[in-house]
Amino acid sequence: MKLDALCQALRESRGFAHKVDISDVMSVLTKRLPKDGAVPIGDDCAAIPLPEGGWLLFAIEGFVDDFVERMPWFAGYCGVMVNVSDIYAMGGRPMAVVDALWSSGAAGSAPVLDGLAAASQRYGVPIVGGHSNHRSARGQLAVAIVGRAQRLLTSFDAEPGDRLVMAIDLRGAWEEPYPYWNASTHAPAERLRGDLELLPQIAEAGLAAAAKDISMAGAIGTSLMLLECSKVGATINLAAIPRPKSIDEASLLRWLTAFPSYGFVLSVKPASVGAVLHAFRTRGLAAAEVGQVEAGSRLHLAQHGGSALLWDWAGEPFITAPATAVSTETVDA
Repeated sequence: MKLDALCQALRESRGFAHKVDISDVMSVLTKRLPKDGAVPIGDDCAAIPLPEGGWLLFAIEGFVDDFVERMPWFAGYCGVMVNVSDIYAMGGRPMAVVDALWSSGAAGSAPVLDGLAAASQRYGVPIVGGHSNHRSARGQLAVAIVGRAQRLLTSFDAEPGDRLVMAIDLRGAWEEPYPYWNASTHAPAERLRGDLELLPQIAEAGLAAAAKDISMAGAIGTSLMLLECSKVGATINLAAIPRPKSIDEASLLRWLTAFPSYGFVLSVKPASVGAVLHAFRTRGLAAAEVGQVEAGSRLHLAQHGGSALLWDWAGEPFITAPATAVSTETVDA
C-alpha cells in the first residue's frame, strides 16, 4: 500500500472514527466544565490532587455491544485490562474496579463476569462493586477504575524536540479474525504486573512526562491524540514501529490499527531515550524511537524516504473541541 493510500485508510478506520466522536462530546463539555482542572479533560484518566500529595486517578471504559456479543469473555477481560493500562499510562498504580453490566438473562452475563474475574486476578486489581441488569435486550458493559500516582505522565506535556518512543509486547497472537493482539491472557501474571510497573517507575524517575496507552485508535491514532493534547506535531517513521515478524507491508495497516494488550507511546527528552528503551527491553518488551515531536499541528508519516500528511489537528480536530466550540457562557445554577 502506498503511503498516501495508507494515510487515507487510517483516516477511514473504525478506530479513528470512534476517537473523532470524542470531539463532539468535547464541544459540549468545554462550554460548561470549570477551566481550573488539575489535568485538562482528554487524558487517559482524571487526575485529582490529594491533600497528602500525589494524585487520585479515575477512569472508565465502555464497550460497543457487538464486541460484547461476539466475545463476551474477552470483553470482560478487557474491561479490567484496558482500565489498568489507563492508570499505568498516567504513571499510576491501580487500586480497584467496579463494573456495570447489562444482559438478557443470567446466562448472558456469566462469560463476561468470568472474564472480569480472570483479569482481576491476573492483574491483582480487585472488583469491589458494580451494577447488573439481566433484563436488557442486548449485552452492554462499562468498567471504572481508581488508582494513585506520585508523579504524573499526561497527554499534555510533549514538547518540540522530544522523541516519540513506542513500547509493545510482541509475545502474543491475533484474536482472529479481530484487530486484537492478545499478549495478556496466556502470559504469566507476575510478568504482566512487572511490565506495567515500568510506567510509574519511568514517571517517578523523571525519564518522561507525557505518555498514552495504545488504544483502539492503534499506534498512530494514539500518537495523534497525544500530539493534539500537547498542541504539537510530529513525524513518525513507520519502519521503526515495533511489530511482529509476521507483519509485512501488505499487513501493515492491520498492525497500525490494532489494539495491543500492552502498548504505550511516550514523549521523551533525547537524553532519556536510552534509559527508557533499556527499561522496556530489559523485560523482553519491544521498544524503539519512532519519531520526533515538532512545533506545529501536523502529523506526518514517513516511509521509504518519503512522507505524507496524515492529519492536521489545527484544521480538523481529532479528539478536542473545535475552536469555535470554546465559550465563556455560564450555566444557570
